[in-house]
Amino acid sequence: MESLPKITLIVATYNAVEWLEKVLYGYSVQNYKDFEIIVADDGSTEETKHLIEKFKKDFPVPITHLWHEDQGYRRQTILNNAIVAAKNEYIVFTDGDCIPKNDFLKRHAIYAEKGRFLSGGYCKLDMELSTFIQKEHIISGDCFDVTWLKQNGNLGSSQQRKLASGELVSKLLDTFTPSNASFNNCNSSAWKEDLIAINGYDERMRYGGPDRELGERLENLGVKGKQIRHRALCLHLDHARGYKTKESLDANLAIRKETKQKRIIKTPFGIEKL
Repeated sequence: MESLPKITLIVATYNAVEWLEKVLYGYSVQNYKDFEIIVADDGSTEETKHLIEKFKKDFPVPITHLWHEDQGYRRQTILNNAIVAAKNEYIVFTDGDCIPKNDFLKRHAIYAEKGRFLSGGYCKLDMELSTFIQKEHIISGDCFDVTWLKQNGNLGSSQQRKLASGELVSKLLDTFTPSNASFNNCNSSAWKEDLIAINGYDERMRYGGPDRELGERLENLGVKGKQIRHRALCLHLDHARGYKTKESLDANLAIRKETKQKRIIKTPFGIEKL
């Protein structure tokens, strides 16, 4: 049997200390231990740095805080820096507002496959549940229990289905779902060599689809998406999106259109210029 890949987990964050703390508690109890964490920080204040320093003291795996100065929305730049800094062969991407189930990284490791990237799933929570969940609920795994979640807030039917499905049903749902296996920053993974080959993220792009565009270039390279949205889960905590603008969405759609039409593989606005 092939050994499972060593993982670099890249967690994107920006001034969301309360949520990031919950996320790091989730990674402290993973049942797969062969990983490092890079917190890709798009210019947060010292509060985030202090939180990470606190966790570093007795965390079960290494944590690196990768930060650059706040010069507006430059998320793709800090993610590219993190890809370059990754010490391991396989990279899992997530956000600092997504609490992982305790088998989250093991699922990515098990289903990792050469010539593929993985497209995981998430359960979106409302603000009431997002706020209610605390350290003890994460460590115990209660916050992934459908009954517990329904007792303490609202949970949509699709979220219940994802969380309540066993191994066989989850696999069937992933096999027959009509949803595209797209690349999503909150829960996707790929081989570092493939990410380098496409030159990482397009740094021209702001909020609204830069992760999908990266996935489309992976597809153009011949790296196809593989659906694990019912098998690798995280809880997506609620938050405002003040950085979402019509201008950024329109500009990003134009870039994605060009990527598809010209079957672009390697962006000239990515890692290589670093």
